[in-house]
Amino acid sequence: MNSIIRKRIFSIFICLVVIASSAQELPPIVKYAPNTYNAGNQNWMIAQDKKQFVYFANNEGLLEFNGATWNLYNSPNETIIRSVKVVGDRVYTGCYMEFGYWSRQSNNLLQYHSLTKKIKSKIVDDEQFWNILHYEQWIIFQSLNQIYIYDTKTEQFTILSPKNSILKAFQTTNSIYFQVVNEGLYEIENGKSKLISDDPFFINNKIVDLFSNEEGLLLQTQANGLYRYENGFFSRFTTEVDAQISASSVYSAQKLSDGGYAIGTISNGIFILSNNGTLRYHITQNKGLSNNTALSLFEDTDQNLWIGLDNGINCINLQSPVRSFSDDTGILGTVYTSLLHNSILYVGTNQGLFYKKFNGTDSFQFVRGTKGQVWSIFAFEGTLFCGHDSGTFVIDNGIATPVFNASGTWKFETLAGRKDLLLQGNYYGISVLQKVNNQWKFRNKITGFDYSSKYFEVTKSKEVYVSHEYKGVFRFQLDPNFQQAKHVYAYKSPTKGKHAGLKSFNNTIYYAYKEGVFKLNESTKTFEKDSLLSLVFENDEYSSGKLIVDSSNKLWLFTKNYVHYFTLSKLSNQLKDNSIPIPASLRNSMLGYENITQLTHSLYLIGTTDGYYTININDLSFKNYSVSISGVTINKLDEKLKNCSIEAAGSFEYDENNITIQFTVPEYNKYINAEFQYKLDGLQEEWTEWSSRTFANFKNLPPGNYTFQVRAKIANSKPENIAIYRFEVLKPWYLTTVALFIYLILGIILALYIHRTYKKYYKEKEQKLIEENNLLLEIAALESEQQLMKIKNEQLSLDVDSKNKELAVSTMSLIKKNELLTLIKEDLKKTAEDQTNKSIKSVITTINKNISDEDTWTVFREAFDNADKDFLKKVKQAHPSLTPNDLRLCAYLRLNLSSKEIAPLLNISVRSVEIKRYRLRKKMDLPHEKGLVEYILAF
Repeated sequence: MNSIIRKRIFSIFICLVVIASSAQELPPIVKYAPNTYNAGNQNWMIAQDKKQFVYFANNEGLLEFNGATWNLYNSPNETIIRSVKVVGDRVYTGCYMEFGYWSRQSNNLLQYHSLTKKIKSKIVDDEQFWNILHYEQWIIFQSLNQIYIYDTKTEQFTILSPKNSILKAFQTTNSIYFQVVNEGLYEIENGKSKLISDDPFFINNKIVDLFSNEEGLLLQTQANGLYRYENGFFSRFTTEVDAQISASSVYSAQKLSDGGYAIGTISNGIFILSNNGTLRYHITQNKGLSNNTALSLFEDTDQNLWIGLDNGINCINLQSPVRSFSDDTGILGTVYTSLLHNSILYVGTNQGLFYKKFNGTDSFQFVRGTKGQVWSIFAFEGTLFCGHDSGTFVIDNGIATPVFNASGTWKFETLAGRKDLLLQGNYYGISVLQKVNNQWKFRNKITGFDYSSKYFEVTKSKEVYVSHEYKGVFRFQLDPNFQQAKHVYAYKSPTKGKHAGLKSFNNTIYYAYKEGVFKLNESTKTFEKDSLLSLVFENDEYSSGKLIVDSSNKLWLFTKNYVHYFTLSKLSNQLKDNSIPIPASLRNSMLGYENITQLTHSLYLIGTTDGYYTININDLSFKNYSVSISGVTINKLDEKLKNCSIEAAGSFEYDENNITIQFTVPEYNKYINAEFQYKLDGLQEEWTEWSSRTFANFKNLPPGNYTFQVRAKIANSKPENIAIYRFEVLKPWYLTTVALFIYLILGIILALYIHRTYKKYYKEKEQKLIEENNLLLEIAALESEQQLMKIKNEQLSLDVDSKNKELAVSTMSLIKKNELLTLIKEDLKKTAEDQTNKSIKSVITTINKNISDEDTWTVFREAFDNADKDFLKKVKQAHPSLTPNDLRLCAYLRLNLSSKEIAPLLNISVRSVEIKRYRLRKKMDLPHEKGLVEYILAF
């Protein structure tokens, strides 16, 4: 019981809060925070030039906005700039003890020129210039102390110095006025001040602004509202909000081009009045302004109202066909559905169902019993249905009566020929509502299909098509009593898709998801891709497949950068695409839950996460804005950017080939985005895709001549002009014509040098070949001589070998002879022992003479010396202690004779030869391991 009471108290509290909140629909407000434009918080005055660039007198300097980029120019003496005025090509500014003008340079940046140098001595100490006016050829600079009138033709000054402080100067069509403290209102005539009125009204009231009309002057006071001043008499100009304006301390005012007035206050935002004083809008911080203190107001050429705030800059699109309602309290919540029923506007949100009188200024009221998520609102046969997270409600006079609570309800669909039945898509399938005794009641759930039916359509043949985001598309047949789903079929193509949608349009069922838009072929029961509708999802434009058909048979789709609606051609069945350039980031809708409702013939309501906005499609007109080049910057690798001229063709060094070109369309409407196409002739042959990016960056461009072209469009408007910028990237010095000519000369010289060098080289090579051939011939001759010498040596060696052989043969003959003689001698001796025969003794004596060692040795040495000269001498020199017998033995060993062969030559026994060889080794001091014969042969 306590929980029920608490819920009722909470619902009542919500209703009271909602009733207390304003439901005024306001024009779009574009907000620029200080961290967006990177300058000071406060903006004291606003101006615009003929190119529609906007200028702000900012705490940090002169602030320029061209629709795409912000530029801040520091004040000349680093003080706050209090005033700004554009006259022709000059931007005049005033600050602390200084005023002058800024002129545009060739690189599109501004340069300051001081006007106070000539009159420095006449400027009052601590003087600040709060206002600048323009009248014909004169520029009027106003401080709180003096008025300086500058003649642009003669460049001379006239100075007006009243006794008391100047509150403010004003300009009307034909006059310049200023108010002086405790003196009254003055007018400037012929360069002099003329008192218009010293009425106590001017003494007691500070005039914020002064406007002229057919009757006289209209005065906006700081604290007492608006007054008319005609022929010296004052009368109150009554408005609907006099009390609020008087209590808000007015600081700025602006007469609007439609005859109305904008009034900026210190603490209560701005009031926008019609020409008769009716309140059009009261816009404060809780209704969209960035700040409640409006320091300056300015209406630009497109009738946008710029507000220089105490903390930021706002731009109100007063002429926009869009009006928005923003719920900053969070009570209303995210709008998921809306409907205009019996002149009452209903909006269903995640907080419940709310309603208010259409076009009324009253606040939204809460429909009791609908707390929670509302998915749909549907009117049928005079009854208003609400599809809710808790089920289905019938709404009547702000009271919700539940008719179904078994499941959440997504949507409702009618059945052809059955006004007593309604189908509703629920969280778990589809169910039937029936009208009984003029009351709607739940009849039954359709069995056989239990999937969530967020989107479903029914054909004339009672076939039902259902789109399920996570399962795809289904088809089934309803039985005649709407009790059962038969022949349930799940499509394999098209497949499921995130934020997919399904809707019947022009008697055809369409299914949309990221792969495109598909339409049902009723004869084949298949879905076929619709080429025209699918175009809206190209170029990565898909964000949601939600499809909506309004009461005038328009098909609406939502993409990343556009809201599209398709209408049938009056002369054919072709669909016509109409696009509204409002990107998803500005629509602020829930993806997959976008909703749009037709309120009147041309007025539509689109729900957002914090309210809604309305758009009048008949007032959507997009002029062909002019695009312009706003800046060109270049830089070398890893160096700072350098601004270049945009007026003449650029010429850049070869290493300054990183080029950024900025362009803009000075359009300040919140819901209108300009798009750009560009191409660079010399690099690109085709235009780029349309994009909202306001610069083109080209890196490492090769040397050559280039022509950059850019064009712009807004929605379906055609580009009004093509901005062109021509430039050249120069060749490096080593590729210039002069360098190429030098290269040619050097090439010729080099060719001649190479020719001469090669000629000399080949000549030297020829000479070298001749010398080499001569050398080869000499070598060949030497080789021939060596060959002859070798042959001679071989011949000599053969001769020596022959002599050695002869010596050996001779020696062996001597040995054989001596052996034979010795044998004969021994035999004779034996015979002589038996017989005494003198003849035998004589023979023995003869034999002894023939085997004489000396004779044998003498013959052998002579032969040995002929065969092997200097051997014995060498051996004697090596071993001086050798005796002739030792030398003799060495000679025999040289001939490689054995001991047995040497014994007869020495006439000694073999044993004695061995002893001699042993002694010879001793004398030669040979080691044990070295052979005697080897040693002798080595000599």
